[in-house]
This record gives sequence, C-alpha cells and structure tokens, in this order.
Amino acid sequence: VLYCIESFCFNASYVDRADPDLPICLEQTVLVWIPLGFLWLCAPHHLISLCKRTTKKRMSKLYLCKQFVVSLLFLTAIASLAVTIAEGHGPNSDSTQTEKIAGVYYANPVLFAVTWILLLLCQEGLRRKEKHVDSATLFFFWLLLVVCDIFPFQTLIRAGKVSDVPRFCLFYISFGLELVALVLSAVADISPEDKEHMKKNPEKAATFLSRITFNFISSLVVKGYKRPLVQEDMWDLKDIDTTDHISQVFSSNMKTELDAARKEDFHDGMSNGLGKGVSQDVLMMEEKGKKKGGKKKKNKEQSEDYPNSWLVPTIYKSFKWILIESAFFKLVQDALSFVSPQILKLMIAFTEDKTSYAWVGYMYAILLLLVAVLQSLCLQQYFQRCFVLGMQVRTAIMAAVYKKALVVSNDTRKESTVGETVNLISADAQRFNDVTNFIHLLWSCPLQIIISIAFLWIELGPSVLAGLAVMVLMVPINGLIIENMKFKDDRLKVMNEMLNGIKILKLYAWEPSFQAQAEGIREKELKVMKKFSYLSSVSTFFFTCAPALVSLASFAVFVSVSPDNVLTPEKAFTSISLFNILRFPLAMLPMLIASIVQTTVSKKRLEKFLSGEDIEAGAVQHDSSFKTAVSVCDGTFAWERDAEPLLKNVSLEIKPGQLVAVVGAVGSGKSSLISALLGEMHKSDSSRASVQGSIAYVPQQAWIQNATLKDNVLFGSPNDERRFKEVIKACALEPDLELLPGGALTEIGEKGINLSGGQKQRVSLARAAYSQADIYLLDDPLSAVDAHVGKHLFENVIGPKGILQNKTRILVTHGVSFLPHVDEIVVLVDGVVSEVGSYSSLRASGGAFSEFLDTYAKDQNMEDLELLPDSENTDLDTPLEDVVSSTLKRENSIRRSQRRKNSSVKKTEKADDLTKGQKLIEKEAMETGRVKFSVFLQYMRAMGWGYTTMAFVVYFIQNIAFVGQNLWLSEWTNDAVVYVNETYPSSLRDLRVGVFGALGLAQGLFVFLGTLILVNANIAASRILHERLLKNMMRVPMIFFDTTPIGRVVNRFAKDIFTIDEAIPNSLRSWILCLLGVLGTLFVICLATPFFTIVLVPLAIIYYFVQRFYVATSRQLRRLDSVSRSPIYSHFGETVSGLTVIRAYNHQERFLKHNEITIDENVKSVYPWIVSNRWLAIRLEFLGNLVVFFSCLFAVISRDSIDSGIVGLSISYALNVTQTLNWLVRMTSELETNIVAVERVSEYIEIENEAEWVTDTRPPKDWPEAGRLQFENYKVRYRPGLDLVLHGITCDIGSAEKIGIVGRTGAGKSSLTNCLFRIIEAAEGRILIDGIDIAKLGLHDLRSNLTIIPQDPVLFCGTLRMNLDPFDKFSDEDVWKVLELSHLKDFAAGLKEGLQHEVSEGGENLSVGQRQLLCLARALLRKSRILILDEATAAVDLETDNLIQNTIRKEFSSCTVLTIAHRLHSIMDSSRVMVLDAGRIVEFDTPQNLLSNKGHFYAMAKDAGITQQDSSTAL
Repeated sequence: VLYCIESFCFNASYVDRADPDLPICLEQTVLVWIPLGFLWLCAPHHLISLCKRTTKKRMSKLYLCKQFVVSLLFLTAIASLAVTIAEGHGPNSDSTQTEKIAGVYYANPVLFAVTWILLLLCQEGLRRKEKHVDSATLFFFWLLLVVCDIFPFQTLIRAGKVSDVPRFCLFYISFGLELVALVLSAVADISPEDKEHMKKNPEKAATFLSRITFNFISSLVVKGYKRPLVQEDMWDLKDIDTTDHISQVFSSNMKTELDAARKEDFHDGMSNGLGKGVSQDVLMMEEKGKKKGGKKKKNKEQSEDYPNSWLVPTIYKSFKWILIESAFFKLVQDALSFVSPQILKLMIAFTEDKTSYAWVGYMYAILLLLVAVLQSLCLQQYFQRCFVLGMQVRTAIMAAVYKKALVVSNDTRKESTVGETVNLISADAQRFNDVTNFIHLLWSCPLQIIISIAFLWIELGPSVLAGLAVMVLMVPINGLIIENMKFKDDRLKVMNEMLNGIKILKLYAWEPSFQAQAEGIREKELKVMKKFSYLSSVSTFFFTCAPALVSLASFAVFVSVSPDNVLTPEKAFTSISLFNILRFPLAMLPMLIASIVQTTVSKKRLEKFLSGEDIEAGAVQHDSSFKTAVSVCDGTFAWERDAEPLLKNVSLEIKPGQLVAVVGAVGSGKSSLISALLGEMHKSDSSRASVQGSIAYVPQQAWIQNATLKDNVLFGSPNDERRFKEVIKACALEPDLELLPGGALTEIGEKGINLSGGQKQRVSLARAAYSQADIYLLDDPLSAVDAHVGKHLFENVIGPKGILQNKTRILVTHGVSFLPHVDEIVVLVDGVVSEVGSYSSLRASGGAFSEFLDTYAKDQNMEDLELLPDSENTDLDTPLEDVVSSTLKRENSIRRSQRRKNSSVKKTEKADDLTKGQKLIEKEAMETGRVKFSVFLQYMRAMGWGYTTMAFVVYFIQNIAFVGQNLWLSEWTNDAVVYVNETYPSSLRDLRVGVFGALGLAQGLFVFLGTLILVNANIAASRILHERLLKNMMRVPMIFFDTTPIGRVVNRFAKDIFTIDEAIPNSLRSWILCLLGVLGTLFVICLATPFFTIVLVPLAIIYYFVQRFYVATSRQLRRLDSVSRSPIYSHFGETVSGLTVIRAYNHQERFLKHNEITIDENVKSVYPWIVSNRWLAIRLEFLGNLVVFFSCLFAVISRDSIDSGIVGLSISYALNVTQTLNWLVRMTSELETNIVAVERVSEYIEIENEAEWVTDTRPPKDWPEAGRLQFENYKVRYRPGLDLVLHGITCDIGSAEKIGIVGRTGAGKSSLTNCLFRIIEAAEGRILIDGIDIAKLGLHDLRSNLTIIPQDPVLFCGTLRMNLDPFDKFSDEDVWKVLELSHLKDFAAGLKEGLQHEVSEGGENLSVGQRQLLCLARALLRKSRILILDEATAAVDLETDNLIQNTIRKEFSSCTVLTIAHRLHSIMDSSRVMVLDAGRIVEFDTPQNLLSNKGHFYAMAKDAGITQQDSSTAL
C-alpha cells in the first residue's frame, strides 16, 4: 500500500495530462477502506439497541428490501472471494500465476463480507429504536461508498477491453446494488404504529435528507399557497417545544440560580452593615436599612435591591445543548466561508495561465459548488437551532412571568401597573427572543475578523492595516443608539386610559383635551425617532462606504508603497471577496451590542419582577386543631411591609356555620379584613390568623372572565346540571338567562362588559355558591343589585334559609335591613373592632353600632324584612360598570332574543342561530391572501410621492456608481497583464486610485442622501397614520367600543404603530437596496460571460415560484402568530386583575395550565414560520450556488476569450449574490408582513364616524338658559335593522323641574339619557332643548352644555385638577370651591401635592366613595342648566349617599334634573315621576297621584315598602 501511495505521489504522470486518472492500487486500497472504516466507527452506536429489550415492532416492507439488498451484496463479496481462490488454487492455475495475485484480492472480499454482516445487524438495531425513521450515518456510509466506487468505475470503462471478466461483472453488480441501497437508505421507514402519531407532526417522520433540506415542511408550504392557512392546519408541537416541558426545565434551573444569587446578595447586604439581624428575606432587610436615608434616596436605591444577574445563567443552563450544537455548525460555516476566496484565487490564476488543462478549471468549479453547498447546509442548521432557541427562551420567560404573577405579593404588584406587567411578557420576552437568535455572533464576529485579516495579510501584506484602520474607525459610529421606549410607554398608558374611559370623554366632550395630550407625547416620540434615524443613516452611510473605502485605502497604500507591487486580478478580487466577508461581522457587532444593551434593560425588569417577594404562604394558617372556622388573634395587618397598619389588634372567633356581618363606615377597613383572611396582606409577627377549610370569595367589584356565563359560574369545577340550576335559581339569574341570547352559553365580553353591574355581581355570587367551599367571604355583594333582588339573594343564598345555610359566611354589608337576621355583627371603626355581638345586644348597648343605625334608620321598622328601604328599588338592575355601553349591549341582545322568541323559535331550532347571539365579540378580522397593492399605495401616499420617487432615483444612481467602481477595478487589474515587465507609470496609478475612490465616495453619499430622504418620508407617514387613527378613534360612535375588545384597539396603537414607526422603514430601505444589488450583480455577470443569460431565465423562473410559495405561507403564518398572541396577553391581563379571586379559590394550577395551552397555540404558528424561513433560505442558497457554479463553468468554457480581471469580477460578484438573493426574498416577505400593519391601521381609520363635533348651527352663548326639554314622538334603535328601543316618547319637561325616571330592566331608562347626549341617534322624532333641535347642533356644542353624573366613577391618570377640568377653563378658586361643596376639601387639602395630587390608573388610590364625590365635583364645576343623574348610589354607603343627595338638592335647585332612580326613596321628592315600560311612557305624574292611581308605580313602591305616608313625609 505504501508503495502504491508513493508511486502515486511521486509519479506525476497520472495527473499531468489532459485526461488524468488514479492508479489502480490506490483505487483498490484507500478508496475501499475509507467508507468501511467510517461504518466500523459508527456501528457501535447502532448495535447498542440490539442489547436493550424493546417492544416488538412489525417489519416493514422497506426494512425487508434493505436487508435483502445487503444480503445480495454479501453474496457478491463471497463470490469475488471465490473467484480469487479459484484463480489462485483452481485446477487450471499454474504455480507461476499464484505469486501474481495481490493480497488485496483476498483481503477486500473478506472485509466486505464482514462489513455486510455488520450492516445487517446495524439495520436491525435501527429498526428497534423508538421513533427512528432512518439513520444519517448509514446514509453517509452508502454515499461515501458510491462516491469512492466512481473512480474504479470510470477506470474500468476507460480501459477499453475487459481483461478480467468475472471481477468486472461482480463490480458492476455490486455498484448497482449500492446505488439501490443508497436510495433506500434515504427513504423514511415508518412503522404502522407510529403512522397516526406522525401525521400530526410530519417532522417526526422526516428522513435525514428531508431534515437537512427542510423538505418536511413543503406540504405545509404548498397548502399555504393553495389557500390561506388557519390555526387548525398547524402541527402538534414536539415534546421538547411544549411550554410545559420548557417551563419545568427553566423553573428548576431558575430556582437554584435565584437562591444562589439571593445568598450572594445577602452576604453583600451583611457586609454593608444593612443587616438588622439575619432575616430570610434580603429585600425586607435592605429596605429597613435604607429607611433612614429619607424618602428620596429610597426611591432611587429601591430599584437596585433585588438579586440580579441570575437570569442569563438560568437561560444558559436550561438550553445549553442547543447552544453547543448551533455553535458547532457556526464554526464549520465560518471556516468554509474562507475557502471560497482561496478557490476563487486559484480560478483566476487558471484563467490567466492558458497552458493549464481544462479539467483543472472544471474541478475548481465543482469544488466551489461543493463548498458552497456544505456552507449553506451548515448555516441553515445553525439558524434553525438559534431561532428555535429564541422561541424557547421567549416561551420560558412568558411562562415564568405568568407563574410568578400568580404568587406575587401585593408590594411587588403595586410597583407596576397591569400594563407594565403585560409588557414583560410582550416586549421583554420578545427582546430576549431576538437577542438569542444572534447570540453566537459575539464570538463568531471577532473570529471572522481575525481570519479575514490573516488572509488579507497574505495577499496584500502590511498595507491591509490601512484598510483595517478605516474599518475600526467606523465601528463606533455604528454604535450610536438611543432609547425610545419611554414615550411609547407613556403614549400607550394615555391611550389605554382614554379607551377605557371613552364613554366619559364622549359624555363630557373631553376628547380634544385627551387627543392633544396623546398627540403631544407622540410628537416627542417622533422627535426622538427622527434624531435616532438620522444617526442610523449616518451609520448606514459608513456601512455602505465601508467596503469601497477599505478596499480603496488598502489598494492605494499597496500600490504606492513600492513600484514592484502590482495589483493583479487574483490579489484584487480575492481581497474584495475577503472584504465582503468582513462587512458582515463589522456591521453586526455594533448592532448586536446595541441590542444586548437594550436587552439588559429588559433583563433588569424581568429579574426585578421574577425575584420579587411572593405572597406570604403562612400568612393564614390552615390548622385543623382549632375548633373555630375562622380565628384571628390580635391581628395587625398592612398592605405593604412597612406601611401603617390598616387593621389594628383585630381579634375574632367565628364558629363553623355562622353568618357574620361586618359593618362600618367607608374606609373603616371592612374589605381589608376580608383581604387579611385571604392572606393578601402583611401581618405583624405577633398576629395569628387561621382559617379552616376551603374558601370562596365574592369581591366588591365582580371579576368576570371572558368566557361563557356557565364557565364563569363553574369556574373549573366539574359540571353538575342539577346543582348549576339550583345555584342559578337561588342567585336570581334565571330571568337573565332567558333574556341572554345564548342562555347559559352566552359569551361574556372582556371585564363582563355585556352584563349589568347587578348581573355581574350575581354571577360572581353564583360562582361562590357553586364552588361548595367551607367558608364564604362576601365583600358587599348586595350593593350592586336592586332591593328585591338583594332580598332574594339574602333569602335564597346567604341568609339563614339560603343554600349556604350550613356554611360559614362572613358578609360585609351596608344594608341595614339584613342585620337582624345574622348570627353576629362585627363593627369596625378606623381599622379597629369596636363591638361584636348579636343585633339585639348591640342595639341595646348604645355604642357605635346603634349610632350607625340611628343615622340611617330613623323611621324604619327594622324587624320587617319586607322593608328594604336602603337597598335599591325593584327590578332596576342597572350596571355598575359602564352604563350606557352595557345597556346598549344588553338591550341589544334582549331585543334580539325577544325577536327570536316572537317568531316562536323553538329552542331546538337552529343551533347556529343561537351561536350568532351568543357571540358578542366578533372574532378579530384577519386579512388573508396577498396584501393588496392599494395598501402599498396608501403608505406611499402617506410618505409623499415626491419623497418616494426622489429616494428611488438616488438609490439607483448609487447602484450605478457601485457597478462602475467594480468595472473600473477589473480594468485596473488588467494593467498587471499589460505592464508585465515594464515599470508601472505613476500617473496611471494615481488616475486608477483617484477614480476608484471617487466612485466609492459617490456611492456612500448617494446612500446617505437616499436614507435621509426616506427617513423624512417615513416619519411623515408615521405621523399622518397615527394622527388619522387617533382622530378617528375619538370620533367613532360608542357602539364600536361596545363590540370591540379594548385590547384590539390598543393593539393598533401599540404593535401596529410600532411596526409602522420602526419595522417598515428598515425593511423598505433594505428591500430597495437588495433589489438594486441583485440587478447590478446579474448585470455584471452577464457582461463578463454573456453565456450566463441562457441560465438566467430558468433560474429566475424557479426563484419566482419559490418566492411566491414562501411569501404566501410565511405571511399567513405571521398573521396567525399575531392573532394567537392576543389571547396570551388578554388572559394574562385578566389573571392579573382577578388575582385575588384566583388565589382565594386556589385555582392557580388551572390558570397555569390554561396559560400553557395559549402559549402553545402561539408557538404552533411560530415554529412553522421559523422552519419555512429555513426552507426558503436553503432553496435560494442552492440557486445562488448554481449561479456561482455556472459563472465559473462559463468562465472555464470561454477562458480564451475573456480577461482574468472580468472573471474575477463576475465570480466574486456571484459569491455575494447568494446572500443578497436570500435577503431580497426575506425583505419582500417582511415588507409584505409589515405592511399588514398599515392595512390594520387603515381598517380603523375608515370606520364611520359619529356626527360632527361642531356644525354651522351654533347655539346661543348661554344656551340652555331655561333648561326646558321637549321630546316629540321620539323613536330610536341601536343599529339599523334592530327593533326600536324607544317607541315614540312624547313629553314636555319644564324649566327647573326635578324628574325621576323609573322602570324595570330594559325599559329604556338609560337609552333616554343616551339619546339626550346623542350617543345613539334618533330614528324618528326630535328632542328640543329651549326650542333648539339637538340633532342640528354639533355634538360638542350639545354635550358640553349638559352635565351627567354617571353611575360608575371613571378617573384618569393625571392630577386631581386635570380630572376635574382637563381644559384648564376654571381658576383654582373655582376648583377648591367645588371640592368643598362635594365634601372633598379636607381630603384634598390633606394631600401633599394638593390639586396636583397624582391619581393612579383608574383612580385606584382613591376609595370608591371618593371617586364618586369627585364625579359630583366635576358636575358642580360645569354647572349647566340640565343635569342628568344616573343614580350613582349603588357603590356608596349611606353616608356618602346622603352627602351627594343634599349637595344636589342645594346646588342644582335652579336646574332641570333628570334622575334615573334605582332607589325609589331618592325620587319621592321629585316634581314628577316618569315610568317607562318597554320603551314607552306608561305613567308620568307627581309621586302622590301615581301612588293613588295604583298603577305600575304603586306596584314598585309596594315592593320597596313605600306607602303614601312615606311619600307625604318625603315631600
């Protein structure tokens, strides 16, 4: 063998000829042993599974075929051994011949025979493996074998005559069999058992070849091309990609890392002398240490005292294998990328040297192709792994944040609003996703830079340093980046508030003030954006100029250092392709660093949240040794760890089965007591609290999920029809179910928007009643419902005869009338239990309780439960949340269901008819198919046509300069051939360098110009689109907000505007540059080798099809992704707002599971998107590789007719084209995907508006002076096509009359106020105010002259003053005056900032009563002649109620007041009462007359226990 290799190495005669060949001895030894050696190395891996016991699997036909082929090969091996033996020892062999038979002829057949036996075993081992369909190693073995056998194959053919017939035949037989085996090894062998399993996820059935080319996704891509994909088309996830799996791995790693970080933190804390005794909780300890440093300092430092820098190690530990694999592929790819320039160098040398053989050129062309293909395969595997890693990291973070949100303590919760917390899973998790995609560039970029410089040094010597210096100077310029997040957060906060309180804005005509506020923030945001874009366009300028300037610097220095240095084509173009490699890492590093900097911000936020305190697990003990159901022993509770306690020294004992009422004034700590029992508050060390058994909780403000009504009641418990019906009946929900279009299966909107306040409260109570817990904590559930409903609930659910009679119940209540029926009453005063006892004993003792009663119950005969004076009146179940909208919706659905009943629809009729009514919220419209060209036009119009054309022209000129520069370079290098033995004239040299440099600079300048133009255009577009969107959202009719979840609208302002601001400009610019780049490249290649045009057409066609297939699928996957993302966020938001309820019922696990399912649904569309990107990339790279191959091939073919300079140019261009092609498709698809944002925004810009705000008919200045109201045959319906809600109302209300409006639910009371404000427009008839038809006025003229005190108080983020007077129309004195009238002066004066006191999101930092009084102050400030009171006393205790009533009587005595009454008491002193029923006025007279008429009103009054004497005393 050695002899054989020597003879080959030192004997050039084999190769040094036009038709080279390998010596036979080499073919028979080395080429045989390579594949066999490979198999022997890999065999143990397959043989292991033979030793394991596995379940029997059936043998497939394919497996039998494979084994059969190998057995045949085994026979050929035996045969060839036999031939050799026969030749050596056969009868006709003579002694002279025996010596001639080489040992190889004995050895090889034996080797082969053993190998085939081994292979039979390997294939059996493979069959036994679970879920394996093929083997990469066996495929490689067959491939190697076939490739190595090609050499002897052609040797035998070229020999001409056949000298050794048996061996000749055997060789070809075995070669044929090997080919068959190669094909078979590339086919998937799926056992019938796995078939079903693999249908759900075809990736599991993918063979090795299919996995490296991503062919398994083709079925999905084709499906996506034929019709738009839907969520049901998505495949099941692999187990390792499921949220469940990822989150388990992540949280176990997180726990260890976090504990370590806390320990470390703790030691640091101790050494800083912060320790006050060793406390388990570092946070608390450090806080105390800092308390002394004064308030200001605390806030600054507070942000830092949490364990940090544990998140990254956790991520690394959880995903290290995928990181290592991807690093390996990246390394191989980086190495291969440097091989191409070297082959290019050889290629150019080959074209220069006309004596070399043609086969050398072909060999180089094939080598280039092979290297490129390998490089593509590695690169795509690397990307695939990185993107999957990014996806998994995002999933892990989202799951971790959700898990944490379920256990987070109230301190940590207070630190961030719901919006900020949702931001953690939307923005911050996404940031981590994006950074991990490219994390390997951190080491790969420097590596590429070092290797490139080494190779360049070989080419150009030290002069490369000049070019390098230019590059290094440019890096810092790229690094300039600024943070633009702050304004975006502010803007979204304002938008969120505006949309949540849109009702109030409309009623008060406050839209302009808030619109201006949002636009102000937007302008700041755009300013920062512009600054940022200018900076980045400078860096773009440098990046474009980089290759030109660098090559200019290097070449100029190179030729001027010494006259001997001549720039030859191979030097120039090898260097240029190396410079091109350098471009990428140099551009990416600064970007990567910038995004890492941004991610550290996210990292801090996540670490702070995830390491925040959990709720104290032991705050409430569940110790079964106690005899009591609930016991509290000197309990002192506070909301925050170091805050003033709200409840002081509370001691309570409640026996099982008792009904205990908790009473007290507003702010005395009733709700806090309930929270303390739920374990939501911090208790002092001495306090003990213990609760026996499971808890059900009804909060003061009902929390309703966006699910069906039934799901809300079941709340995860098993469905028991009988119990469900019983609970529904007890909670008085039966009549409501009949009215709801889908019965119990009606879908309830976000925040329970299509239920009234009372209905929500009853659903919330039903949920508790259904849960069959041991202890019921009821936080004032009866306040939001009407009197007789309250009575019903008390009798049937809560009271001594209710369905909960044997359970322990703690009831917070303002309803005096229930008190005689409870077992025990706890009276709270300022957080201290002042008295405990039964009703009669407390009444007798004459303490705080009897005072409380005397205030409210002067003339009430307390013993009689029939009298429910202070709850509200009859069936007026009006909403607590947002009157008009919910009524709108309710009446809407009631109308629908009534229509349905009238047309005698049997329940069994069409199910789909039902579902129509059930669905309140339409599914989000998702555009499908290609983005319409009009959307592009719309965006361009927003940019301005002038800008658009200018930008394009400028970019085009830049491209011409680019091509020109390279052509000039190839001319320059050809000088080397001309001045071969002469000195190179310096004047020519200077000219070459000068023009080369000038063209390079021109490119940079044009790109810079183009970018600046585009930046201005894009900012213009952003401004216009946002302005239009905002303007339109302020002007859409209320009905739109009732049927659209707010999240959907916010999404337009958040995600879509963000896309228009940041993503579209970038992808647009890249797209233009890419398109021109590709065209330029193809132009140069065709110029160099005209032959190339032949290949161009088929390549272009293939390219077009691949691109169209991909774009269709990718776009739809992106849309599915964004649609499936919303549920994650809305479920998260819902969870955060209902946290107390979820924790009280102990349903955290169920919500975790639900969250995992929602995230999985989203990942199901993200994963195929990642794979489809790889599918595309690998196909395009193969196309690009073919371009390279053909440009080489044609260069070899026509090498006699072209200059080596041009060859270098065309090939170095072709090498670059793969990347550009790839980018072009990526950009096209990204542009199409992103432009969807414009489509979505414009969809909301085009929604029909309500009437004009201001019209030509302006009312007189002091209108309405008298305040006289006339309705003339007024009819109204909510939407065209629906039934009338008001059927011809006609009435005349005089100036300064006080009118009470009553009627059962759905009678049209709220509709009447809606009509006054023109929230809904008239169908017929008109309303006159002081003789002016309101339909002729502008909405703002109308609304700003009426005043309404709405039912639920809505406050906005901002100062107290802004909440009262957003337009700054009034002086401070005025404001203080109304605060005094509304009994808030003391409160406001007691605040540090006074009127500038910041109100938090939704007014959370004021009590409900205070909010209500603020709304009264708003009305007093406006002081218009007509006041509408949507009686807002439901959420208020009796004290506040009295204050409000008295103020209104006094201050509005000269105004016309319309009161929608819920408690008949409050309207007994009205001048007239209007009774509505089914949209008609049935009675309209003074209360006395109505009572004596014994009609509708009399019946209601009787229900409420009001008699004629009451009314006469009231008057």
